[in-house]
Amino acid sequence: MNNRSNNCHLFAGIRAQTRRLLRQRGIREKVHFSPRYPSAVLRGVNVGTRLMPSELFVRGMLYLSLTVVGVPGNAAVILAFLLLLRRESRLLPSDVIVLHLACVNLLVVVVRCLPETLASFRLASVFGDVGCKAVIFVYRTTRSLSIWLTFVLSAYQCLSVAPPGSRWASFRAAVAQYLGLVFLLIWLLNTCMSSAAVLFSFGAKNDSGQANHGINVQFCHVNFPSKLSIQANGAVQVARDVVPMALMTLASLVILAFLYRHDRQAKGRSGGGGGGGAERRAAKGVVALVTLYVVLYGVDNGLWVYSLTARKAMASSLISDLRIFFSSLYAALSPVVIIASNRKVNGRLRCDGERKEKDTRLSAM
Repeated sequence: MNNRSNNCHLFAGIRAQTRRLLRQRGIREKVHFSPRYPSAVLRGVNVGTRLMPSELFVRGMLYLSLTVVGVPGNAAVILAFLLLLRRESRLLPSDVIVLHLACVNLLVVVVRCLPETLASFRLASVFGDVGCKAVIFVYRTTRSLSIWLTFVLSAYQCLSVAPPGSRWASFRAAVAQYLGLVFLLIWLLNTCMSSAAVLFSFGAKNDSGQANHGINVQFCHVNFPSKLSIQANGAVQVARDVVPMALMTLASLVILAFLYRHDRQAKGRSGGGGGGGAERRAAKGVVALVTLYVVLYGVDNGLWVYSLTARKAMASSLISDLRIFFSSLYAALSPVVIIASNRKVNGRLRCDGERKEKDTRLSAM
């Protein structure tokens, strides 16, 4: 009787370990367990198979699309501003903010989307304990930096429409003078608020306790010690996103009101309306960036609030994948908006492209 009981416990342990291993590798074939026939435990299943389930293929393709769009796009924006800096020896404060934003967005795509693509296609994996801590920490920090830099850009553009000599114009000059200090404060704030990722992130193999107070991020788990800690961390993250979202929305409304009033004044003048073209394009570009941010990060934060209130949602990686996809989508699409709306970036890239085409044509002659 004792032998039979021991066998039952033994095969229960084998069953649990095997299912956990299959779940980590994305294999969903039915596994047959038999205390009488131990060799049938993995009947018809090759744990080391390289056949990819359809959901992992779709997941990999989505992250690959973000990587293909985001890396060249942000790299092109960075290159354009570096070429502009080389030619003019200086950049305007708004250009410095956009350059910083492009660098951060490039980090978001490279650190988050590229490893997820490689892991989904089983090409490479960095998601051990140390890899998960590093990826999640850098991703959360750069993600929030992207949000706050978009807010700084919208606020600075809002201040730029203030009439000369006003108090707001003086404040704008002060922001431009201490822009480096503003960047430093934003980096410190968001780095400190992302420290939970270093403390509680683990590789998927160490998934003990994940069902109670953890978040499933496919190849990683973020395991919090208690329900209170996960709710507190969730509230802090929501506040960190909602505060700049509300402020940049307000700034965009001010910019839109200014553009509307400017249009009415231009129509009232005889033959007017030609002035301030560059300022108007820059303002419209910032409003487009803010609109893109509010839509995509609004979905992201809505999913995050849902996962905090629905306990079962944290056990599945679907919600986490959707959140990462929508937040990374902003990092991938924002350079498209920047290139389309920023004449300096567009012109610099076009001139560089025409020069290369000319050099190629001359070398071929």
